[in-house]
Amino acid sequence: MMEKIAGKIVTHEREFLGTIEFDVTTGLITNVKENLDPNARRFSDDCVIFPGFGDIHIHAREDVSEKHTYKEDFLSASAAAINGGVIHVADMPNNPVPPIDDESYSAKQALTKKAPIHITLYAGIGPHTKPLTKKVPYKVFMGPSIGELFFHDNPSLEEVIKHYHGQDVSFHCEDPEILIANQDKPTHETRRPKEAETIATDFALYLIEKYNLKGKLCHYSTKDGLSKIVSAKKRGVNVTCEVTPTHLMFDTEMLTETNHKWFQMNPPLRGREDREAMVKGILDGHIDYLATDHAPHSIEEKQKGTSGISQLDTYGLFVTYMILKLNIPMTLIAKICSKNPGEFVAPYLPKHFGKGVGIINEGYAANFSILNLKKPVEFKKSMIKSKSGWSPFEGFQFPGSIEAVYYLGKEIHAK
Repeated sequence: MMEKIAGKIVTHEREFLGTIEFDVTTGLITNVKENLDPNARRFSDDCVIFPGFGDIHIHAREDVSEKHTYKEDFLSASAAAINGGVIHVADMPNNPVPPIDDESYSAKQALTKKAPIHITLYAGIGPHTKPLTKKVPYKVFMGPSIGELFFHDNPSLEEVIKHYHGQDVSFHCEDPEILIANQDKPTHETRRPKEAETIATDFALYLIEKYNLKGKLCHYSTKDGLSKIVSAKKRGVNVTCEVTPTHLMFDTEMLTETNHKWFQMNPPLRGREDREAMVKGILDGHIDYLATDHAPHSIEEKQKGTSGISQLDTYGLFVTYMILKLNIPMTLIAKICSKNPGEFVAPYLPKHFGKGVGIINEGYAANFSILNLKKPVEFKKSMIKSKSGWSPFEGFQFPGSIEAVYYLGKEIHAK
């Protein structure tokens, strides 16, 4: 059965008025036309049809142990994603039972089958791990974070990484020795200083280059470190980087005694100069992905000082802020929210996704994130779908809203 939607379409290459035709049975796009078909579902001039957004850095918390499913699980994370206009996510491996080999990875992957959207899983790299027999993306925590899957020093990390030659590896860049040296400082931000990220970046880039990795640096937050990434890219190092909504909107100047615990995360918020450098990094084309690092914890845990921020519910709303308040071109939004995440997960997608996700073209999945840029919305606690039940954006007035979300040709809603 064929369906059509029409309106303002934005891809990573251009903006145009057009019609997208797709097969609801296969879930794939069959035709894209540069005219407004009168028989199509017509979205108003206030709306923009983007290729479906992908968040390639979340913590859905579910594994075979079920120890952390009170925080989140694959169903609630999917609901939060759809609520945020996101149609595929990639889940991190720092679980109580981490996916670090074929057996543990397959066991966790089986749990994702109940999800209404596609979930890509990272495998963990930790002391003594080896690559899986099938192709998967990997995540390495260079220093202590949530969970036990991390390294205490660089030599032990390199001893393991050398087995992952040519693999797709994402790095959490915080130098373990600097974290240990600063562990008695008075605030979370001083315990995890900028130098921890910038020095770890040097070592991550060294590993990526030496072992021919397809490298990605997660949740980037420092101006100096970003300049190192830019230099590495210019000399041909195969590296990309992410930024979170919180590192684009907030900085240490807005921290108060009241909100401090709610904004505690790893890496922490930085100063205004670093925040502005992250926005400029997007505008200059140096940052490759908007990724939330959605890290849900209970309200009680946050009040006790646990690191991690719940923000998958607000992904698409934040995109309207990026467009209307940060003046980021919509083609650039399509690149860092749709095309690049789609390319990242492409090697791990099932065949029924056709040519892939994140692009509006014949043969690609009919996944669309449709935003209304003239309909502001105040984000309220009652709108949260994540099990965490809280958001740093509660009470914030976003300049736009989410009009509709399509996944494999069908309009879907958060349950």
